[in-house]
Amino acid sequence: MYDSIIRIDDLTVELGGNPVLKGMELTVSPGEIVAVVGPNGSGKSTLLRCLAGLQPATSGEVRVFGRPPADDAGFWGRVALLGDEPAWYPGLTAREHLELMGAVHTRARMTVDAALEEFALVERADAPPLNLSTGQRQRLSLASALLRPSTLLLLDEPERGLDAGFRARLADLLDEYAAEGGTVVMATHDEGLATRARRVSPSGVPA
Repeated sequence: MYDSIIRIDDLTVELGGNPVLKGMELTVSPGEIVAVVGPNGSGKSTLLRCLAGLQPATSGEVRVFGRPPADDAGFWGRVALLGDEPAWYPGLTAREHLELMGAVHTRARMTVDAALEEFALVERADAPPLNLSTGQRQRLSLASALLRPSTLLLLDEPERGLDAGFRARLADLLDEYAAEGGTVVMATHDEGLATRARRVSPSGVPA
């Protein structure tokens, strides 16, 4: 058993011989929303990749659900990651991408129709993602992440391409996710999202 969803002890990550993260400490409890804030190049995305098991540590320890993160089905059954824009399937519409996500993951958190409505994509549901605007594709990525069941949500600049109104709605959606017992760690530059979360720097100290 574990008391915290995430525990990081003395994490150091070097890329090309340069330290990106150095001696980081962080503990995240169930139901928390944590905003990792800092300038570009400060290690925010690297931290999320460590939590997702996609970036090995140079030294220190990362534990998610009480054990080192692993790139396997058991881990991804509990973790949803929004990083760089995904590789969309050629020929599939926005609706079909969400239907595929719902088919792969049982016990979806919302129906496809509800996700299209929630993320303001109803009028573009039959368009392929590459015909959508940058903001619409970001909303589709968020819809995919929040439609599937998960316990931990890792978001890298989820505000990217969103207008002010939808950024506020996203903050509400993350509050609802946490109220259901989910945990959120996001790298963000958006003050509106950050002020509704526990703010930390990539060093793990309060920001």
